Amino acid sequence: MELNDIRREIDAIDDELTALFAKRMDCARAVAEAKQQVGMPIRDHARERAIVNRLTAKAGDAYAPYVRALYSQIFDLSRSCQASLFGQQSPLVKELARAVAETEGKRLPEHALVACQGAEGAYAQQACERLFPYPDILYFDSFEGVFSAVEKGMCRYGILPVENSTAGSVTQVYDLMEKHRFYIVGAHRLRVDHRLMRRRGASDAPIREVVSHEQALRQCSRFFDEHPEITATPMRNTAVAAEFVAGSDRDDLAAIASRPCAELYGLEIVRDDVSDQANNFTRFICISRHPEVYPGARKISLMLNLAHEPGALNAVVSRLAIAGVNLLKLESRPIPGREFEFRFFFDMAASVRDADVARLLGELEGHCERFTFLGCYDEQ
Repeated sequence: MELNDIRREIDAIDDELTALFAKRMDCARAVAEAKQQVGMPIRDHARERAIVNRLTAKAGDAYAPYVRALYSQIFDLSRSCQASLFGQQSPLVKELARAVAETEGKRLPEHALVACQGAEGAYAQQACERLFPYPDILYFDSFEGVFSAVEKGMCRYGILPVENSTAGSVTQVYDLMEKHRFYIVGAHRLRVDHRLMRRRGASDAPIREVVSHEQALRQCSRFFDEHPEITATPMRNTAVAAEFVAGSDRDDLAAIASRPCAELYGLEIVRDDVSDQANNFTRFICISRHPEVYPGARKISLMLNLAHEPGALNAVVSRLAIAGVNLLKLESRPIPGREFEFRFFFDMAASVRDADVARLLGELEGHCERFTFLGCYDEQ
């Protein structure tokens, strides 16, 4: 056969496949309606396995792997179609609709009680003041203290760092997300300008130890490579480190922190250019006890536990792609107590104010072992 003849035959087969696929999806919707009436789950592993075994046997050894891959996609699309019916009744969809209605025409308040980790002068304080013009700030020793203050209602909001453009994700914060219930309601990207500073009036003795937050130390790794004689010592926060140096009588001790910290604690800036990158940014999230979805919120974050089986992650990513949702970030973290199994964090460009996106989240909720909606928010 000539190439054009083969292509015409393929086109005819594609027409038949499309018609049969549409017919199969109609049947999938009918199955969903029947399951919904009797309260059955969408997925039936035994049924899917039986179909794959039957069809791969018919296809023969040469095409069996391709048939398996094809029906993995078909099952996923069928479940998504079925879940769209369930999603309309999802408690999550109703909760998101309520959150949208309650914040219509509003924005983050100018005055608020906000939890931050560290001390006065911390980068978290700077991020807080970008989001809230007139905040009352309570400082906590740890990131967990911030989560707990919000979760228990001590503070309406909390500010936490989640990612740096040089050092990557703040894994401590991601791991704590598993333990606490909260919602992201806003975010801010803060330019981080690390400076080396020591006590005013210190002698010219060489610096032997530098203290700062572990993330700041990693963001200045080039400086420590250039000065192997200097010990890098992590502390809870850059501002705490600056305060510690200010209260010390050691001439060989310095801190890495911001210019406001130097001014606040009376330290002398020894070197300005200690960051590895000139454009160094840290992304901070603002969390709340309840969902708040303000106008202009165009970013969604999720935390998912997926079945430990081939294609589980691909099924979620494919569903987002089919819906035209742009995936901005995918992060994995180990699940404690489960050997080499991971939970996944998704950031995507979408808004729950879009009814189709809200329904998609309702579908995904039924697809995952554990589904946690972390928030829909604007990032400044």
